[in-house]
Amino acid sequence: MASNALWVVAACFNEETLIPRFIERVIALPEVDRLLLIDDGSSDATVTVIRQWQAQHPNAGVVLLELTRNFGKEAAMLAGLDHVDGECSAAVLIDSDLQHPPERIPAMVAAWRDGAEVVTAVRDDRDEESRLKVATASWFYRVFNRLVDSIQLQEGAGDFRLLSAPVVAAITQMREATRFSKGLMPWTGYRSLEIPYSRVARAGGQTSWNSIKLWRYALDGIFSFSVRPLKVWGVIGVLISFLSFIYAALIVLRTLVLGADLPGYASLIVAILFLGGIQLIGIGVLGEYIGRIYVDVKRRPHYFVRGVYR
Repeated sequence: MASNALWVVAACFNEETLIPRFIERVIALPEVDRLLLIDDGSSDATVTVIRQWQAQHPNAGVVLLELTRNFGKEAAMLAGLDHVDGECSAAVLIDSDLQHPPERIPAMVAAWRDGAEVVTAVRDDRDEESRLKVATASWFYRVFNRLVDSIQLQEGAGDFRLLSAPVVAAITQMREATRFSKGLMPWTGYRSLEIPYSRVARAGGQTSWNSIKLWRYALDGIFSFSVRPLKVWGVIGVLISFLSFIYAALIVLRTLVLGADLPGYASLIVAILFLGGIQLIGIGVLGEYIGRIYVDVKRRPHYFVRGVYR
């Protein structure tokens, strides 16, 4: 395949019911030269369905990259970008569950041809996600942008993006173990253009992103791009020490004026529990950073490939 091809890269996990419709909607677009599907260790018949579709349409330009197990969406996207790096002029990252409408790809390609190096699809106000999920996502973007100085995340922007070839090469150079692509892409500094899209409910199947996974992913984003959660505990320590000094001075003054003072049991327990809780929270934040350092220094590969099928 010539290096001026446009690739569409999509990670798949247990999408046997949706994947045929997804493939047909993508390859129907004249702008698309190749569709790369990365199976991230599906436990259903996703691989079988894709292989059968390939056998029935041998010249459709659909490539399957099967990973040996479930490595996670971030690793699967990296595997896809590794595979197309050097073979594309641009690559579109898209979810295979049809919540990202493939029909927005032509608009993304047009913006790229007009000079944009990254084209980011941003959800509009007609999002069909639950109010709680939308509210928590909005809260995350605000917290992230307050804590991180180097980049600012666009609220509503996800993994649905078009990346020009230089951006693909830049993203694949960054090999940290804990990946947060929503931050890595703007961190590269390439020119970006945003276009709106309406995210719809899943057409079938169930999402693998539960509340715990989303919480962990949010922490990965914050801890990957900011050290302020570490620094804030130094400020808290100074503040508590200052308040403790003031309180001790008041006790000494009260004792000198009114005589011996008998400390209350309740206030003592409250102080111990408060300080103990503060210390444990600080240790927990420190542990989050140390845990990521531990994973990163082992330098394990992000994924292993069982096979590539064309």
